[in-house]
Parts: sequence; structure tokens; C-alpha cells
Amino acid sequence: MERALVERARSGDRAAFDALVRSRIDAVYRTSLAILGAEADAADATQETFVSAWCHREALRDPDLFDAWLGRINLNACRAQLRRRGRTSVRELRLPESEDGREPASTERALDDRTADADAFDRAFGRLSIDDRAVLVLHHLHERPVAEIAAVLGAPEGTIKSRLHRARAALESALAKESR
Repeated sequence: MERALVERARSGDRAAFDALVRSRIDAVYRTSLAILGAEADAADATQETFVSAWCHREALRDPDLFDAWLGRINLNACRAQLRRRGRTSVRELRLPESEDGREPASTERALDDRTADADAFDRAFGRLSIDDRAVLVLHHLHERPVAEIAAVLGAPEGTIKSRLHRARAALESALAKESR
């Protein structure tokens, strides 16, 4: 059934492509958000992913590899978004309020600590290359096996294992720099 849907979409059936988009849009957005870290950038990359997939649908050679093909397009859209964005970003935090409009001191400290830890992680993650981010997001956030990551990134499994090891080490190093 899925293969037939992909083949119909590949031949220009907009309804079939729409069905494929609807079933994958959340996963593509989550991947984009994890890599880019900003909702607006993730939304742009998600849109760019599906527009590019539609425009280049004939390039898909094997309908059974649609998800891997779409994953590569998504990764390239994230790269393009990072190039456009440069190094500037804005982050908005929403903190819960108590009935009197103030947080208890212990809650404020706990929120401050978690926010500081999250900010340090975000800065460290932002120092990684797009390839390191992608492999970490696919493996740890989306819990994809190495074989599936290899298909998405178009690399041998051994290379993905090596990249995963390198990315973890780079993240650990970046986190150590943030804690100084």
C-alpha cells in the first residue's frame, strides 16, 4: 500500500503526495527542530523539505527508500536554513506563574538551574556540525537504529557508528567548555 502511494506521488498525484506529507510532517518537523533549535527555522526547513521533495520527486529511484530519501532532503534543508540564519537566534522561555504572580523561591531556583542546564546544552549542541547534530538527533531523539540512519544519510553502517562516536565526543567536549 505504502509503495503504491509513493509511486502515485512520484508520478505527480497530488493527493497521494498530500497523504505522504500528512503521515510524515510531524517527524520531519521534530527532526528539523532538534537540529536547528528554533521553531521558526524548523517550520521553514520542514516546508522546504516537502517543497523540494515534490519538485524533485522523479529523482526517487526506489519507492521503498522514500523515508531515507526524504530524510536526506530534510537534512539538506536544515543545512540551508543554518546557512541563511547565520549565527543569530532568539529564544523565548515561558515560566509558569503562581496565583499571586510570583514563584516560590525554591521553584525559581529549580527553574533557573534547569534553564541554565538547558541553555548550556543548547549552546554546546549549537557548536556541533550539522552532520554531528543529525546523527545524534536520529539516534538519540528518534531512536533510529544505525542501519536506518545509514540509509537516511547515505553512508555505510560502519561510518555511521564512527560518526556517532565522534558526535558524542564532540558534544561531551562542548558541554565541558560550557561548564567552565
